[in-house]
Amino acid sequence: MRFDAPQRAKAAGIYPYFRAIESDQDTEVIISGKKVLMFGSNAYLGLTNHPKVKEAAIAATRKYGTGMAGSRFLNGTLDIHLELERKLADFMHKDEAIVFSTGFTVNEGVLGCMTGRDDFILWDERDHASIIEGLRTSYSTKYKYRHNDMEHLERQLKRCHQEKVKLIVVDGVFSMEGDVVDLPEIVRLAKQYNANIMVDEAHSLGVFGRKYSGRGVCDHFALLGDVDLVMGTFSKSLASIGGFVAGDSSVINYLRHNARTNIFSASITPGATAAASAALDILIAEPERVKKLWELTYYAIKQFKERGFELGPTATPIIPLYVRDNDKTFLVTKLLFEEGVFVNPVVSPAVSPGDTMIRYSLMATHTKEQIDYSIEQIAGIFEKLHVFVEHSVLK
Repeated sequence: MRFDAPQRAKAAGIYPYFRAIESDQDTEVIISGKKVLMFGSNAYLGLTNHPKVKEAAIAATRKYGTGMAGSRFLNGTLDIHLELERKLADFMHKDEAIVFSTGFTVNEGVLGCMTGRDDFILWDERDHASIIEGLRTSYSTKYKYRHNDMEHLERQLKRCHQEKVKLIVVDGVFSMEGDVVDLPEIVRLAKQYNANIMVDEAHSLGVFGRKYSGRGVCDHFALLGDVDLVMGTFSKSLASIGGFVAGDSSVINYLRHNARTNIFSASITPGATAAASAALDILIAEPERVKKLWELTYYAIKQFKERGFELGPTATPIIPLYVRDNDKTFLVTKLLFEEGVFVNPVVSPAVSPGDTMIRYSLMATHTKEQIDYSIEQIAGIFEKLHVFVEHSVLK
């Protein structure tokens, strides 16, 4: 099979990937010597260059070195790993937590060992790729249900053996479209059919939560106590790299001794551990950061809707702007970059060819002036390429 899609995109001058950033991850970055506004980052709280986060990483590197040279299971556990796990468990209102090297390996490792051959895992069709990879390593029976379709989930639950373990695994916020899981209904169904729930809070940690806590979607719905396992990543709101899963002591103890991606991976570095811990401290101490993120989100969504953009069901700082054409999506990305705006293209096979989009995401540190400029440029390019004419639902 010939793989030539990247070569064809490069030849057409619209290849958008692996663009090297030459500065810190802020609302403005430098790429190829050019300043551009960053609307493609997952650093929702804008903490990646916060002085306290950087100082914590530097201090930990000076004390512990640059790497662990071993897994958590053997020589790779530091006191700061244990400290971060305690802080995360307390923050998520769970008994215990385990820190993994990446968020991807949390889902891959947990789902690979959490259920047995006679058990069942039920998953949303738009769950993150890390969940899908975890499912591939599980010997359990897997049932997919249509995106946020609770009637279909119930039909799938009815297919499961009543006495066996049934685990529903779902994203809190779906990373491409930016919509939110129908967690209240999932909890209701889980209780009715004696199922367990695991929620991936990767894109909702630091974003959702009552009183701007940043605890995630489970807390937003006041359902943390009804969710058995909560996972999250450090690579987004917590300005680092790594991930964790939190739950009951007995379950976490089992995962600590059975999750292969934790046992057989080198542990998270001292610098990354300290950075995530410092970012968590800031999140807890400064809920106004989460509040500011939401103010900007409402502001941007209102403007996009008033101009006739097709946004889909998003209700988060992840704002999909549908183009519905692969080549046009690449071209929009290229033209926006030339006007000083960085966004991410989402094309097939990540989505169907008719659902391609640019993914516009916000940080709490953006200004309204930056948002205004970016929307003006996006609107101009969409009109130039006749995206509105073909697909507008509001104009």
